[in-house]
Amino acid sequence: MRTVVSIIIASFFLVGLASAQVPSGNVFFGYSYENTNSTTLNLISNRPNLNGWEASLEGKWLPWIGIVADVSGHYGSENFSSSSGTINVTGHEQEYLFGPRVSIPVGKFTPFAEGMVGLAHIHTGGSIPGPSNTSFASALGGGLDYRLLKPIALRAEGDYIHTSFFSAGQNNLRLSFGVVVRF
Repeated sequence: MRTVVSIIIASFFLVGLASAQVPSGNVFFGYSYENTNSTTLNLISNRPNLNGWEASLEGKWLPWIGIVADVSGHYGSENFSSSSGTINVTGHEQEYLFGPRVSIPVGKFTPFAEGMVGLAHIHTGGSIPGPSNTSFASALGGGLDYRLLKPIALRAEGDYIHTSFFSAGQNNLRLSFGVVVRF
């Protein structure tokens, strides 16, 4: 877990350096939905839905290219029937990602595309003790900002996220909606 914290601190430091050189960027915070590929404990092989949050900080390197630090947390639970009764499995997944974003303003709209890498951490629990695991993570996606006022916009974003928890690959879809504050 110390490694994850070190990466987060380094990411925000690098974004801070980028925004110190070019004084512009944005901060995003909003609701996030993740449709996950779950193979934990070999009990389930379906696609549970997790709800949570996403936050990002972007420092502009050039007017149309930024460096993004992205952090998210998703939470959920499911019940499964087994020969010994109902099993409740809870899951908590966090992602710590960093990478470039390309955006081009067109009137009140700003479409963007991004590619990020980093770490993801999962912890499972519920009616049976669950394991935790940390994995390399990558994300490829994009979205659209709609400017309400000069410094405030609404964002809709979608990312394809790949992780490898417990030595098995997961391919997840993350959708996020929220508020952007530009500086």
